[in-house]
Amino acid sequence: MAKGDSVVRPLKKSEFKIVFGSADAQKGWQDLLATQRSQLVDAWDQLTSEPTAHSPRIHPLKGVLGTVARNGVEYVQRQLELSQGARIWFYVDDKTVVIVKVHTRHPNQTK
Repeated sequence: MAKGDSVVRPLKKSEFKIVFGSADAQKGWQDLLATQRSQLVDAWDQLTSEPTAHSPRIHPLKGVLGTVARNGVEYVQRQLELSQGARIWFYVDDKTVVIVKVHTRHPNQTK
């Protein structure tokens, strides 16, 4: 690390690590950061502390969107809802939250 480098937020032992599942998810995250920074910080806190909790904001997707397969393993795909219709789709693999897609507005697939 060099002077001026950003300090990465450390995780508590009980928290989940967040990773991007694709370059598109990373781009969507950056786009959402530009438009809803404060809400994305709150989303980060929820994803690192309780990503599998059922609430009005976090819940499993339904139907064909309800699962996602990676490396031969099927996972429950969840959605975290932000304001203005923004959505983060993710799954949890052990103590890792994998961001699958980030929508800056309500995705047509769930309307």
